[in-house]
Amino acid sequence: MSVAAAARADASPARAPVGTLERLPKWLNLVPMVVQWLWLSLRHGSLTLPSAANPALTCGGMVGDGKLEYFDIMGARAKAVTAPYTFVDNEGVASIGAALAAIHDAKLVFPLIAKPNLGWCGFGVRLLRDSEDLRRYLIHSPSGERIVLQQFVPDEGEAGLYYVRPPGAERGRIVGILLRSFPRVVGDGRRSIAELMAADERLRRLGRDGLSEPCCDTARVPNAGEVVRVATIGSTRVGGLYQDGSGLVTDALSAAIDDIARDMTDFHIGRFDVRFSSLPSLRNGEEFTIIEVNGAGAEAVQAWDPALTLREAYAIVFAKQRLLFELGSAMRRNGHKPARLIELGRHFFRQQRLIRAYPPSN
Repeated sequence: MSVAAAARADASPARAPVGTLERLPKWLNLVPMVVQWLWLSLRHGSLTLPSAANPALTCGGMVGDGKLEYFDIMGARAKAVTAPYTFVDNEGVASIGAALAAIHDAKLVFPLIAKPNLGWCGFGVRLLRDSEDLRRYLIHSPSGERIVLQQFVPDEGEAGLYYVRPPGAERGRIVGILLRSFPRVVGDGRRSIAELMAADERLRRLGRDGLSEPCCDTARVPNAGEVVRVATIGSTRVGGLYQDGSGLVTDALSAAIDDIARDMTDFHIGRFDVRFSSLPSLRNGEEFTIIEVNGAGAEAVQAWDPALTLREAYAIVFAKQRLLFELGSAMRRNGHKPARLIELGRHFFRQQRLIRAYPPSN
């Protein structure tokens, strides 16, 4: 079955329940993770050891890493399967000419995806349909910050492929797969999109934080059975659905991602976010496009699959954290030093301040 069909099926609230891990307050979710992190820190003698995992990236990709850093360490093989992109250093209205020139030089065409270079969880990510959308985005984005402009990939399937390769290992492997379903409503011919969203426990999240908004006209009444996507991103904070697709890993897919990862300078652990048209093609390691790469800080968010029990969800998270420390320890033995705690803190608080200044994601 194609991912597009699967995503349409998941549009029904009955098919997309809110899981236990999603219902818990975020601070409570973090308690077991922090306890394990502290235990692993004592065991390995460093609170920040995972920051040594990817030496070519800021803090190993834990925090403070820009999206362009990953593209910069790619060779020709990796870039060939990455959505075309460019960037502009934002100065508001004064940057519009430079942005349009960069788009032209990179041979990009609208619609485009705009995202902050220093981002997290889809904050500030917007679909730009034309140059007027671009103008508004630049005006409402923080001055002095770098913005990534990337070709929009219309494929309905999106997956996060969690990869690891210990230092010295000949091959790496995929250790987890996240499947994202975008927020959608199914029309009944009577209610508006806004009313359909209000009736859906998951979709009610969209817009409530002031940092997101729908990407469609919510006053419109869709026809009965019509499926309408209401957000560009698939994050759970805007009503998206995360599912554990780790059972879909194949040797062919693992080999394809390993080839790409080994074409990146000193990249050992992280998540490749890809768009794809069908699950069979993805499992064959074919016909996918990288839209983003995350490093040591990439969350194993397949744990947020509502079909998982709390025990199963935390088992995934705990396994990922153990892997991070084991890899960081191996890299330290090879002479790579972890970042200082004060450095991580500085990057974290700067990132949090910027998130509040970004335009709402749509």
